Amino acid sequence: MPGSTRPLRADAQRNRQRLLDAAARAFAQEGPETTLDAIAKEAGVGIGTLYRHFPTREALVEAAYRSELNRLCDGVTDLLQSMPPDRALRVWMDRFVEYMTTKRGMGEVLKAVIASGGNPFAHSRDRLVGAVDTLVAAGAANGVLRGDVAAEDVLTGLSGVSLATGDPGRRAQASRLLDLLMDGLRHRPV
Repeated sequence: MPGSTRPLRADAQRNRQRLLDAAARAFAQEGPETTLDAIAKEAGVGIGTLYRHFPTREALVEAAYRSELNRLCDGVTDLLQSMPPDRALRVWMDRFVEYMTTKRGMGEVLKAVIASGGNPFAHSRDRLVGAVDTLVAAGAANGVLRGDVAAEDVLTGLSGVSLATGDPGRRAQASRLLDLLMDGLRHRPV
């Protein structure tokens, strides 16, 4: 919790994470009109618990956004440990499109956070570029991905796919476009 030096008890940590997960889903599906009561109910906690962790709506939104970003970027290590690097990158690409869909759903609420002086995007780009760079570098070291592609360029391509196909009804198209992007990243011996 902000300003607190003591770590949260295990049950408080679980409640906080359940609130963050419920908030990300609710804002992505319902947008800014979702109520904090509905979020607390979906998380299985009382409204007082929500306010203990997040004293304002903006604090909840910013924390939910950061939680989704951390989940996406921190998942790189597990992906690389459980599958080949090119497959790990492709799975991560799907997760990125899902993350962007959630972020779009939170758009109006994130604008309110920015208007109140917060900056939920302060480290987003650096974290995302770092995640892509780790995946691409692992693939290049393994010989399955090109080593001459900048992570920023891959992230720009992913963002374009996400923006063009962000509607849930266009998931199949997003998948095809991500496959095309992967084809361009594959190492082709000459």
